Amino acid sequence: MQFSLNDFLIAVSFALDFVEMDRLGMQSNHGKRTAYLTLCIARRLDLTEEEVYDAAALSILHDNGLSESSLYEQLPQEGDHAVTGFEGSRGHCVIGEKNVKDYPFLTEPLNVILYHHERYDGNGFFGLKGDEIPLISQIIAAADSFENYFKYAGGDYSHEKVLKWVDSCEAGMVSPQLAAILHQMVEDQSLWKNLSNDRIEPALDALVPSFEMEVPLDKIRQVTGVFSRIVDSKSSFTRRHSKGLAEKAARMAEYYKKGQEETARLIIAADLHDLGKLAVPNSILDVPRALTPEEFETVKRHVYYTRVALENIRGFEDITEWAANHHEKLNGKGYPFGKTGDELDFNSRLMGCLDVYQALTEDRPYRKGMGHSQAIKILSDMAGNGFVDSVITKDIDQAFGIMI
Repeated sequence: MQFSLNDFLIAVSFALDFVEMDRLGMQSNHGKRTAYLTLCIARRLDLTEEEVYDAAALSILHDNGLSESSLYEQLPQEGDHAVTGFEGSRGHCVIGEKNVKDYPFLTEPLNVILYHHERYDGNGFFGLKGDEIPLISQIIAAADSFENYFKYAGGDYSHEKVLKWVDSCEAGMVSPQLAAILHQMVEDQSLWKNLSNDRIEPALDALVPSFEMEVPLDKIRQVTGVFSRIVDSKSSFTRRHSKGLAEKAARMAEYYKKGQEETARLIIAADLHDLGKLAVPNSILDVPRALTPEEFETVKRHVYYTRVALENIRGFEDITEWAANHHEKLNGKGYPFGKTGDELDFNSRLMGCLDVYQALTEDRPYRKGMGHSQAIKILSDMAGNGFVDSVITKDIDQAFGIMI
């Protein structure tokens, strides 16, 4: 399928900024601002358009490991977690590099995210120095450093403060070449004005090279699988939910004898169905009790954010519907839009049934997952009350009952 990498990048930056928003308690646009500064530096170097594009992609993705590394820090260090080599804050660099290995970059960037916290003088997480550090890593490190320095600046990017930051970078953060470029940038007042929340997205979009390319669905699925892990890693309560739903969607596609492309699209929808949960604070997701009405209203917004993140990706129209409709109910009592059965196509109904089945059968920290029969009993009761599709419920019973 024809696929716009730029569309997907904007969706990715939108989703990853949710993680920052939760951690900081405020909208930060950290990924977008880091990408914009990276592009401003990259365009002052002798790089190809493909390298500039990949610099933008890598800067947007640079903190993709934050959610997963934060979860691992809270879990007992055993099994797979013990062999991953997490050591303090550099864990998110290790995870982030692993996550992007299947991203459809235009060049072949290697270890850029792994080393994006290295300093030119060798005082980074891994002790690399000088030209041992990939150039794009050096650029992202400078942009990320600026963002962290000014994180609470409230838009005050005055000439004096920016110059002070550039001077501090010369003390070992960046190479002489990058220091010279940063000094040039200090004088470009329009550049700093574009960092405001109301200007950053169009400013970034104007700088990113535009690339359309044929990307096989299986390659797209490799990428969306990464975001499935990021979403699942947000909370220990749901740390296998998206992965489990994708597996069950694949099983039902096989049961219905769906074609290869429709099957891939269903799995992608399952991967991304809870993308909007990145916008829900963990202080709500991790509560081992019934939610208050106010907390539940906050949780309900996640499907709206899933739709907002995905709806501008050309070619994802059906995927967006299947992903964003998974809490709608046939009787109109679902959310966020209260759609009714005649507004929900078969795959939206299927995703809604499977989401309930997956949630009931998966282990949570506060309870063991239900067995198949008990879960089907609850689904059947829901079908009897008009919430979910009764035929699909029977098909799920048939498809998974024979696997027990």
